[in-house]
Amino acid sequence: MLKRKLVRAGLFGNGLVIVIVSVYSINYRQPVKATATLSIDPIIRQLETFDSSFIELSGMPSNVLTDVPKIHLNARMIKYVKDYNNRNLEALEKVKERSYCFCFPLMDSIFNRYHLPVELKYLAAIESELKTKAVSHVGAVGPWQLMTSTAHDLSLKIKGNYDERTNYGKSTVAAAKYLRDLYHQFGDWLLVVAAYNSGPGKVLAAIKQSGSHNFWVLQNYLPAETKGHVKRFIATHYYFEDYGSVVTLTKAETISYRNEVSKFIASQKTERPKGEVLASVTKSSRTDPELSERN
Repeated sequence: MLKRKLVRAGLFGNGLVIVIVSVYSINYRQPVKATATLSIDPIIRQLETFDSSFIELSGMPSNVLTDVPKIHLNARMIKYVKDYNNRNLEALEKVKERSYCFCFPLMDSIFNRYHLPVELKYLAAIESELKTKAVSHVGAVGPWQLMTSTAHDLSLKIKGNYDERTNYGKSTVAAAKYLRDLYHQFGDWLLVVAAYNSGPGKVLAAIKQSGSHNFWVLQNYLPAETKGHVKRFIATHYYFEDYGSVVTLTKAETISYRNEVSKFIASQKTERPKGEVLASVTKSSRTDPELSERN
């Protein structure tokens, strides 16, 4: 499994700090500059998923959107992602090829159904390389590497040679329920990823020992495998998308980002005539059924 390969490679890295989430593609090799060819739609859709109030950005011209606050990774993270991807490029490319068939679109649809960030699918990439028959040394099975007891708790059937953990659809539904419950418990996606790996008990213990709910503070109180698991998840996210999202942030960073984008929207409302802003948003809603439905 990719997870094992990365552990053997010793890519746990140093502690890192993410400042705020990215709005643009941030290539870890070279900064990406906004150009006329940059597609704005995916950026806006990602932001709307992050916070539904950001739908207001849809009505703004593309030259304004290039100034929307971006994410910047700490220098240590840039090196970590670069090293991670360089050392595991072959394995990651195979995972990407495997994802092209149907598993990522299927996972996206399931996570949307459960109102979860679709970027959580990258967790399956580091858990199993998206292999349905993957089995860990401790007996976790399937693309989401679920243990037997957890699978039973999530209503998956396991009997003889029949094991629903190896079914993309059913195992992803189970993983979605588990990730949803973990988020209700921790309210922080990095802690959710940590708890998915080690169990919530170890994360709660790390919170108590460190006196903090911030992953970058409590990480040294977690098992080394769990600390590395979270960082591999972030790096894999960047491999596939070249930027971060709500699932790569701590709760505090998420709040900071929301505030920063909200201030940007407010400043644009002040600088542009109110009628122009409203007309743009209304026009965008009329031309996009999905946005219209949200309104």
